[in-house]
Amino acid sequence: MRATFVLLHRWFGLAAAVFLFVAGLTGAVISWDHELDAWLNPQLFEARSAAQPGAGAPMPGLELARLVEQAEPRLRVTYVLTQAEPGHTIGMMVEPRVDPVTGKLHTLDYNQIAVDPVTAEIQGRRMWGAISLSRENLLPFLYKLHYTMHLPDLGGLETGILFMGVIGIVWALDCLIALYLSFPNWRSWRKSFAFRWRDGGHKLNFDLHRSGGVWVWGLLLILAVTSVSMNLERQVMRPLLQTLSTLTPSPFETRTPIAPEKVGEPRISREQAVALGQAQARQMGLTEPVGGVFYSGMFGVYGVGYFQPGNDHGDVGLGNAWLYFDANSGAYEGGKIPGRGSAGDIFLQAQFPLHSGRILGLPGRILISFMGALVAMLSVTGVIIWVRKRKARLQQRKRMATQKIPAREGPVAELR
Repeated sequence: MRATFVLLHRWFGLAAAVFLFVAGLTGAVISWDHELDAWLNPQLFEARSAAQPGAGAPMPGLELARLVEQAEPRLRVTYVLTQAEPGHTIGMMVEPRVDPVTGKLHTLDYNQIAVDPVTAEIQGRRMWGAISLSRENLLPFLYKLHYTMHLPDLGGLETGILFMGVIGIVWALDCLIALYLSFPNWRSWRKSFAFRWRDGGHKLNFDLHRSGGVWVWGLLLILAVTSVSMNLERQVMRPLLQTLSTLTPSPFETRTPIAPEKVGEPRISREQAVALGQAQARQMGLTEPVGGVFYSGMFGVYGVGYFQPGNDHGDVGLGNAWLYFDANSGAYEGGKIPGRGSAGDIFLQAQFPLHSGRILGLPGRILISFMGALVAMLSVTGVIIWVRKRKARLQQRKRMATQKIPAREGPVAELR
């Protein structure tokens, strides 16, 4: 049995090593994506009017969105903050409208803009997630690389998301196998926690791989499971949870999306959606103000988010509350309120905060940066162990062939 698990651990590890190495390093960086992005691209985050005394009062985000659409009829604002942080721009996500002449989407080479809240000037544009290492695109590029490897979509399937979800499943299974292999017997369990720092070389590399994984095994399993939850929520996690708990469906689970070129104009305006959101929030006892609103034309839904200016990322706990409304009738379509719902609902709410470390605030993000670097290290040390053992096996077979001794597979004494 142990030999079988050694083989599984070896090939699971080799199959996932490159992808976990990349995901680990990018995860260590994107724990600070907003801070690094602001440092690299101040034009996207710092309002120019802030440096101009007497420039005027900032406008609400909804008014700015209206002005942007008025100035550029080819685009539709799909996400906007209602208020800016003092001295900051207001970020917006945009998409092309349908050209009434051709019936096709207008061409836009950007999907994100930064707007000065005082002057309504568009200070910067970029295509979020583009394959580019430019200053403007570096952090979004790394962020998307982390969970898709930038694999292209095929036949309408989000290939990269699905692929990394499968890697997450392999990783989760390998975590369980690795724990079993790390404790060959209970009499020598202390060795599985030790590091032979003075010996160096292959012994230290082996300890870094085995003992390094044992010390943080629970955190590694959490990262693996949450990666499956986020990449394969609909395909894997929701069906599993529904066997144990009732799940509250969102309109994104109950509605069939339409093609982008079929998206029409909503009958409900952003301002009306925000007003509906404020009224619904009072009924539900939500105390945070409306901080942002998005429009999903493919599903015909508005989402209204509740947070203070500057906390749109949900920096602690289970994140921010969101309520959903039909974009044509204004009917309330449910929502995601942290800490409310069934056990399964709360489990799903916790997946991104756990994976990103934001559930613990700043200490959690520091921990996740460390874990990302550790995952990369475990991937490298595992491959080094495999290369060394493969070289030893080949040399042994060569000696046996030279001596005309039949080769036999001996027991595997160590991991990989």
